[in-house]
Amino acid sequence: MSETDLREADARAPDDRPDRDQLDNDDRLRPAFVQSVLAALEADDPGIARALAEPLHPADLADLFEQVPAECRRALAHAVADLLDGDVFAEMNDWVRDALMDQLTPGEVAHIASELDTDDAVAIIEDLDDDEQRAVLRALDPDDRAAIEEALSYPEESAGRLMQRELAAVPEHWSIGDTIDYLRSDRELTTDFWEVFVVDAAHRPVGTCQLSWVLRNARETPVADVMKREQTLIPTDMDQEEVALRFQKYALISAAVVDGAGRLVGMITVDDVVHIIQEEAGEDALLLSGAGEGDINEPIRDSYRERVRWLIANLFTALVAATVITTFEGTIERLVALAVLAPIVTGVGGNAGTQTMAVTVRALATNQLTRSNTWRSIWREVRVALLNGLTVAALIGTGVSLYYGSAAMGGVIAAAMLTNIVVAASVGVLVPVLLERLGQDPAVASSIFVTMATDSVGNLAVLGIATLVGLSRLGV
Repeated sequence: MSETDLREADARAPDDRPDRDQLDNDDRLRPAFVQSVLAALEADDPGIARALAEPLHPADLADLFEQVPAECRRALAHAVADLLDGDVFAEMNDWVRDALMDQLTPGEVAHIASELDTDDAVAIIEDLDDDEQRAVLRALDPDDRAAIEEALSYPEESAGRLMQRELAAVPEHWSIGDTIDYLRSDRELTTDFWEVFVVDAAHRPVGTCQLSWVLRNARETPVADVMKREQTLIPTDMDQEEVALRFQKYALISAAVVDGAGRLVGMITVDDVVHIIQEEAGEDALLLSGAGEGDINEPIRDSYRERVRWLIANLFTALVAATVITTFEGTIERLVALAVLAPIVTGVGGNAGTQTMAVTVRALATNQLTRSNTWRSIWREVRVALLNGLTVAALIGTGVSLYYGSAAMGGVIAAAMLTNIVVAASVGVLVPVLLERLGQDPAVASSIFVTMATDSVGNLAVLGIATLVGLSRLGV
């Protein structure tokens, strides 16, 4: 084919894509396409539904299941049964996938799991009930069953659960030619890898060799002369969040996973880590708000159970702030302006605390905030809070003085604002750090304590300072 023909083919390629009518410019399923699939299902015409879905990429087919109503998913699964391979289930939302799995026999689940890499198969099987899990494992090939059972023996969200058993490893005494012959001849070797792991006689990794190095060196060159000996090894019990940090810090594409004896047992690739980073970031944001898993496909009862407990906890912490107000009931009765201004102080303080808390939780999650720099980080946040507090206090103090014609009133609100912002920032950094030191997830309950502190201190500062100054001096 000539260069002109190649250019013309490239120009025609976008128009010839089979999915041009299914996806928009952002690679999302078009609403009209989803409606056409639903119309075919409602008309009891699975053939048309299958024909519409056939050109879709597995990830887009998984999205289709997530976008149709729950009551239509079973009919859609029946229509596209021959298209539902392991790649589709691997891309599917957990809640949607679990619901579909409940409708499959153990043999069907085992067939899907056998098509997947070990880590993806584990992700499907680990959420099944114990009885269903045992039935699926019994239906698997012995080798697949042994690999998945071993993975399930590791803690949840650990490198052992995340790793793939399928990898390419060669002994260090081989040559480049031996390695190429092995990669070509072994039909059971995984097809998706970026580097070859080099191991010693005890199957402990001693280096890595990128595929580009294998291709660019002479056959007689010893692998030991080409490989890179420095590598990042991941223990099987390492938390997946720490694994993601290792990949990010050292710009890894893949990494070897080793057991307690240092033997190579699997590998983790960057595509798995991308999912982890996305999940962990979303999880922390949702935990800060007390929204549970926050998945739109999560059953209503589960969402209710996750959220209501934090709202109830927030109710009790709000009572603490109400108790502070009750203590100064006489002051409020004599000076109603304080009741109007106090919510401003507590609201701004709450935002300041949330800002600091979000920065602290992120720093803890990314290992930027450690035991070696804790107090330096706390002092930094206090200084930022002082600058913010002085700025906002000056603005609110001036505004209140002009509006009420009372410099004393402006001073009271300014002092209360500065106090609350500094306290909010201090609590916003101390609470997550303390929870992390106690072995708890700092994102889970930090917002409850920060809200309680800012509401209580804000009201206490406004009413307490006003009482100390004296109502008569406020001149309102």
